[in-house]
Amino acid sequence: QVQLVESGGGLVQAGGSLRLSCAASVRTFSTSSMGWFRQAPGKEREFVASIGRSGTSMKYADSVKGRFTISRDGAKNSVYLQMNSLKPEDTAVYYCAAGRAVGWTQVLADLSDFDSWGQGTQVTVSS
Repeated sequence: QVQLVESGGGLVQAGGSLRLSCAASVRTFSTSSMGWFRQAPGKEREFVASIGRSGTSMKYADSVKGRFTISRDGAKNSVYLQMNSLKPEDTAVYYCAAGRAVGWTQVLADLSDFDSWGQGTQVTVSS
């Protein structure tokens, strides 16, 4: 499994921006598709975005398309989520996740595909 540590959450006003970071252990980062999920109070954990091993293939939830951007840096074993034009409905605990990918362009998106999870970071968007 990959060890994951998120950072970058916080409180922001609607329309603002935040950048989440996730540092991964070295050993398996290069073989993993990385993803971001979120869970709001009383709701199930949901997919936000994911990226393949090469960093050139991405998937996004419809609710964040055009506002969020996922990226990864192999030299730093890190994955990022740039969140712009934030809305109150984006308020949730955001989790970084890793799953073994086959090939450089495979992008995992189902919660069950990911076997390593971070502890989560809170994002709160005020109206």
